[in-house]
Amino acid sequence: MRKILILGILMATFSSCSDFIEEENLSSESAESFYVTAEGFNDLVSSNYAQLRNIYGDAPDLFVLGTDLYSDGRDQAPVGLARYTGLNPISENVDIIYNEAYVLIQLANRALHYAELTEQTPELPGLVGEVKFLRALSYFLLVQTYGDVAITDFINTPVLEFERVPSNEVYEYIINDLNESIAAVGTAAYIGRVNQRAAKNLLAKVYLTRGYESFGEANDFAMAAQLADEVIAGQSLNLSFEDLWAPLNDINEETLFSVQYDEKSISADPDGIGSPQYQYFGSYLGGSEVIIDGVATAPYRDYAYTVTDFALGLYEQGDTRWEATFMTEVYDYYFNYYRVADLTNQPIRDFYEPSWFTDVDKANYLATKNLTADFEYHNWGEYSSEHTDVVAFDYGTICVKKFDDPLENVAFGEKSSTRDIVLARLGETYLVAAEAYLQTNAGIGLDRLNEVRRRAGVAPATAAEFDIDYILDERARELLGEYHRWFDLKRTGKLVERASMYNKLIETSSFNGANGELKILRPIPQQAIDLNQNRDFKQNPAYQ
Repeated sequence: MRKILILGILMATFSSCSDFIEEENLSSESAESFYVTAEGFNDLVSSNYAQLRNIYGDAPDLFVLGTDLYSDGRDQAPVGLARYTGLNPISENVDIIYNEAYVLIQLANRALHYAELTEQTPELPGLVGEVKFLRALSYFLLVQTYGDVAITDFINTPVLEFERVPSNEVYEYIINDLNESIAAVGTAAYIGRVNQRAAKNLLAKVYLTRGYESFGEANDFAMAAQLADEVIAGQSLNLSFEDLWAPLNDINEETLFSVQYDEKSISADPDGIGSPQYQYFGSYLGGSEVIIDGVATAPYRDYAYTVTDFALGLYEQGDTRWEATFMTEVYDYYFNYYRVADLTNQPIRDFYEPSWFTDVDKANYLATKNLTADFEYHNWGEYSSEHTDVVAFDYGTICVKKFDDPLENVAFGEKSSTRDIVLARLGETYLVAAEAYLQTNAGIGLDRLNEVRRRAGVAPATAAEFDIDYILDERARELLGEYHRWFDLKRTGKLVERASMYNKLIETSSFNGANGELKILRPIPQQAIDLNQNRDFKQNPAYQ
């Protein structure tokens, strides 16, 4: 049945279906009888949530590469997505969102089908609302990434032809699902499942994104601003940025929605199905030597994604996000930062100088700190993605630390963390409101942006500074390492300008595609084209 299911939707790669799809016989009589019980339907809804791990828990290429903030490290990131010149329908990882989002859509359609048949309980309407949120999120990822896409119904027999639905209709479909979700889900505090606040937050972003499109409606920005304010509901950003990202604090007062992980849920394969987010945006930290007496002393890092000079240069002196985002000072063992109560006299092996350091600051640092025999001082401008062309040693580039998981019982591999992947949080909602109000009431928008800057400990922006580029810079400082950047640049029409200006791998001409079209949308994966018997299912013009 697994093969029939995939042929039926024509969207999923044969080798990439999620573990729970492989383990369940979705057409068996036992499944049919199970899903019509309250317990069975709950499990079916849970499988929808689990599929988020396959969308966000794989390589982050479609979310971060080819932007102004991230580029290659010592290893090479997928070339097409990182550089555009080689981007084509068979490029590495171009199909991840396409495949995995459609698997989630099919799971959601299955759940909505069984919602009509299952035991009717007081909880059922809320569960249906959760599923509609997840389906809307999937289509939102698809339409932003690939443009016109197919809208599918519940499939239990092979369907071999699909047609691309115009993007404006896809947006209407998403908005309808989210409005129904808002009406159905509860208002309880977030504990891992969709609530009304999460649904409103996503709908705000949908309206904001549609507002930039040629088919956007006149009130889209106003709707985005209104919904974002309803989510904010007067709540200030009360947590320090360091506390916001403290390990074991993934669900806090500012978390709106996240991909969930815990030790029990990944116990079947602790090194294979946990969260990988901690491994990105930094250099190797010693390879096999990071395990001492069975205890991890540093995290595994994938040296294919590092932060650009431009991204690092956005932080100013006094911005608390600098040290809360990056591991600027590495102790003799990396994880001592989290495990040693008093760090005052802990030996330091690496220090990454901030942009504002003077020669006097450097001299004072070297004279007053307890340094290891192999201590290395990394001068400003010598530890970014640009610097990997010169030196690419371990600890050669600065590491993003905000996703670190220092649990001692974890033998770190590529996917072994139990930290959640935060997809939506209040700090970003303030910036969504700021961007929406920029189009409707700039004074209020500036206030929303300056709440983010207040928490960061930096001076408020002025009205003269407040424009879309300033908002994008602020989003970079606030959200660095989170999976938003490509969508931010694409949404605002700044992708070509900022990627070619600030990424060493990209020139303006890199975006030139076929038919005089720019490579803004990603290509429809070739397998989806080949399997579809509808010959009018066209590739995006830049790749024809």
